[in-house]
Amino acid sequence: MTTDGWRRALVFGAGKSGTAAAALLRRDGAEVRVLDGDDEYPGGAWDVAVASPGVPLAHPWQVAARAAGVPVISELELGARRFAGKMLAVTGSKGKSSVVKLVADGLNAAGVSAVACGNYGTPLCEVAMADPQPEWAVVEVSSFQMETTHPEFFRPVAAAILNLQEDHLDRHGSLEAYHALKRKMLAGAARAVGAAGEWDECLAESYFDNDVLRANGEVAAALMDAAGLSREMIARAFAAFEPLPHRMQKIAETKGVSYIDDSKATSLAALAAGVRMAQAGRDAPSVRLIAGGLPKGDNPNSVITDLLSAVKKVYLIGRCAEQFSEAWRGAVPCEVCGTLGRAVGSARRDARSGESVLLSPGAASFDQFESYGARGDAFASFVRAEAAGGGAETNKQG
Repeated sequence: MTTDGWRRALVFGAGKSGTAAAALLRRDGAEVRVLDGDDEYPGGAWDVAVASPGVPLAHPWQVAARAAGVPVISELELGARRFAGKMLAVTGSKGKSSVVKLVADGLNAAGVSAVACGNYGTPLCEVAMADPQPEWAVVEVSSFQMETTHPEFFRPVAAAILNLQEDHLDRHGSLEAYHALKRKMLAGAARAVGAAGEWDECLAESYFDNDVLRANGEVAAALMDAAGLSREMIARAFAAFEPLPHRMQKIAETKGVSYIDDSKATSLAALAAGVRMAQAGRDAPSVRLIAGGLPKGDNPNSVITDLLSAVKKVYLIGRCAEQFSEAWRGAVPCEVCGTLGRAVGSARRDARSGESVLLSPGAASFDQFESYGARGDAFASFVRAEAAGGGAETNKQG
């Protein structure tokens, strides 16, 4: 029997989170049934259901569980119930993974055992099964996870909301509902931290030392401070930080043109941030933007000001190419390319020395790629093919 008295448990989803939840429940003696794909909700008596982030509230499994009186919790909550160490938590619309990685790396470098987990890195249930458990779990929290997380069981020492922008309206239905789920994370936190503007010397010359990312860096510093690190340790963490792949990652420079992979920019707010970073310090627009993919419901008109100030031309791909073109073509030149390979080829032919070709899609990848990482890898492959003279269309992916 588990410590919660759960003898029989359902797990919704057999991905990384669901697999970790099922393993933790079985370790604690529960009978577990995992549902995946087209599985039907089973009959019988169940004590709890654990939902993976990819299984929304409206999914038939969740609807059936609630109708049967079965409590539904998140994998995040299950892990928090079992984790004996201390937690720091981060949510927001953009930049969560980088902040979580920075904080966890900083704690480990200072001799304090920590694991980056949650929506980024290792599922919290897997961390809770470690022997010994780390002293700290630095948890990235998504709005998907908060749908079925009860704050009384998720109680970080310190927590932060990095920013609240427009995203995931296709799942949550409204901006208000999405933001409410983000704010819900703070309800169980002992302390909420924010960008206090007092860490400039720690951020100096780091990845976060710019107008776009400085606020996120300030939050990371405050979280490390809440965990007991000195200012010297915090400064060392910023100096040593290595950015994650597919976040404003310069992958090549050919004939004076920089090629930048920001495939992780899956919302229009993230696209705007990427454009501002690529344009930083320039007096005239210098960015050739590759954008598009599977739309997430945010408003394409929200980024027009950034396009006007930074972008020479947009090369559009994926399902929302026509939608974005219709919204933006009155502000900047737009070319509907359809595929990423054709977009890279067109941008390469147009680009001039001193300009940047930026993949910052502002949309999800799943219409043409299995993940944003696969999309970024394909971009790098197409760029290499162009540089070699073979043309992006020699690689047929995407």
